[in-house]
Amino acid sequence: MKPYQQIAIDECGEPLVPIPPEHFAFEIPHHYQKLGAPYDNSKADSPYYLRQGVVDSLIAAQTQLQQNHPKWKILIFDAYRPVEVQQFMVDYTFNQIALAQGCDFPVSEDKRQVIIEHVYQFWAVPSLDRATPPPHSTGGALDITLVDQNNRRIDMGSPIDEISERSYPDYFANSNHPQEEQHHRHRQILKNAMINAGFQQHPNEWWHFCLGDQMWAWLTNQNNSGSQLIARYGRY
Repeated sequence: MKPYQQIAIDECGEPLVPIPPEHFAFEIPHHYQKLGAPYDNSKADSPYYLRQGVVDSLIAAQTQLQQNHPKWKILIFDAYRPVEVQQFMVDYTFNQIALAQGCDFPVSEDKRQVIIEHVYQFWAVPSLDRATPPPHSTGGALDITLVDQNNRRIDMGSPIDEISERSYPDYFANSNHPQEEQHHRHRQILKNAMINAGFQQHPNEWWHFCLGDQMWAWLTNQNNSGSQLIARYGRY
C-alpha cells in the first residue's frame, strides 16, 4: 500500500463530465486506445472526462497559463481511466520492460517481482478495493503537457509515461546545461499553473496532477503541517 492510499474517502457524488474541447488540446488518437485498452465498458465515452470540480479548476489553470504564455495550451494526454484500463496498462508496461531486458516468457517469479516493483513506482496498482482506487479511476487525476500556438509540444525533457528518473519533476533542477535548464523551466511553468489552480503534482511524474483524490489530500497534508484533508472522490 502506498502512503496516500491510507487517506479516507468521503465520496461527494460529483458527476464525471467531458473536458471542454474549446479550452484545451488533446492527444488524438488516444495512446492507450491505440494499444487496445478496454474502454468499451467505461462509464464515459472517451478517456477525456473528469469530475466537474476538476474541470473547473483545469480551466482556471489554463487561464493562469495564458497570462504569461498567451498562445500556449494545456494538452490533455489522459484523464479518467477505468480500473480495467489501469490493469491493461500495468500489464503492457510490465511486458515492455521484460522484453527490453531480454526476459524469457513466462517471466521467472524472482525477475517478475523486480519488474513489477519498478512498474509500481510509476503506475498505480489496479485495485478494485473501493478504499484504494487508482487515482485516474476517480476522475480526479490527469496527465498533461503543454503545446504552442502550432500545437507542437513544449519540450519537457522526457516523454509522458517514461519509466526512469527523468520523469521526476525536478530531475533537471540542478543542471547547468542550457537545454536541460529550459526543460526545468517548462516543467515549472506547467506546475505553477496547476498548483495555483489547486492541483497537486505526483512526486515521481512531471505530467501527473490531481485534485480531490487520495493522492491530492495526502500531498496537501504533507505540504501544509496540521492539515487533515480527506479525499472527496472515490472510484467512479
